[in-house]
Amino acid sequence: MSSLLTALSGHRPARLPVWFMRQAGRSLPEYLEARKGTSILEACLKPELAAEITLQPVRRHGVDAAIFFSDIMTPLVLAGVDVDIQPGIGPVIAEPVRTAADVDRLVAHEAGDPSAIAEAVRLVVAELGEETPLIGFAGAPFTLAAYLVEGRGSRDHLAARAMMHADPEGWNRLLGWCADISGAFLTTQVDAGARAVQLFDSWAGSLTRADYSNYVAPHSARTLAAVEGRVPRIHFGTGTLHLLTDMAALGVEAMGIDYRTPLDEAAWLLPGIPLQGNIDPALLAAGWDALRAHAADVVDRGRAAPAHVVNLGHGVPPTTDPGVLTELVAFLHEL
Repeated sequence: MSSLLTALSGHRPARLPVWFMRQAGRSLPEYLEARKGTSILEACLKPELAAEITLQPVRRHGVDAAIFFSDIMTPLVLAGVDVDIQPGIGPVIAEPVRTAADVDRLVAHEAGDPSAIAEAVRLVVAELGEETPLIGFAGAPFTLAAYLVEGRGSRDHLAARAMMHADPEGWNRLLGWCADISGAFLTTQVDAGARAVQLFDSWAGSLTRADYSNYVAPHSARTLAAVEGRVPRIHFGTGTLHLLTDMAALGVEAMGIDYRTPLDEAAWLLPGIPLQGNIDPALLAAGWDALRAHAADVVDRGRAAPAHVVNLGHGVPPTTDPGVLTELVAFLHEL
């Protein structure tokens, strides 16, 4: 069994498994070359290109898993939602969902044809072989809904948080639809050969624990249930220390921890659960001595968990020197 899958099963492999969120993409010159003249969302739907981008960091860095190159917006695109990813802004929704009529309009959209995704996954899996698993992923229902309601990224997601209280019925229909398309997206990837999945709830940290429990958690559980018993499931959010126990309780095999929470503290909160993380991405640009000391400390704190998958506490910044990541992987593999 691969070191990643061994760790996700709750056992410590002989060598620490390492991969990085956003390892496939912006920091790699070969990615920028491959994607010339193609938007991100277009690249996600070109199987040969998406597969090539997925494989690039495995070849360069020697990481222990590939993360499928796609975007949390891809299921929305497949469902016919008008969304664009604009440079310097991020996802922009042409028609934000604000009213009950807007919800009715959105939920009439069906999941769409996932064949391009399935083909890309099959191409990746064929090249990776048995030793290096592919991780599939999707955006969690709240994070998708936050974009759909706000129309674009937001610091505090006021419109989304207001809607969940002002129209609970409409909110639940919206999140139920998001849960189903994300669940279908995960299922497509697993059917095609992904051997683990990660559910990203990037914006859940803006919620109170009560709001998460009442208005969000059941929908995330619904997404995760789509691949229950088939592959290990990792759940990750940013700024979610206050939600970690609730997120873990949704039915996951491992929890991703952002850079704000020390792994030994997370291990105390989540006994018996394998952890993933949580090197601070800022340290990638702080010089090798600082990065090495910090990475060693993260690994040491991770010993409090039954197993540890080394990762960043968020995604690879686009300005990262790829050589630093390659050197970091080699260092971690020797610990």
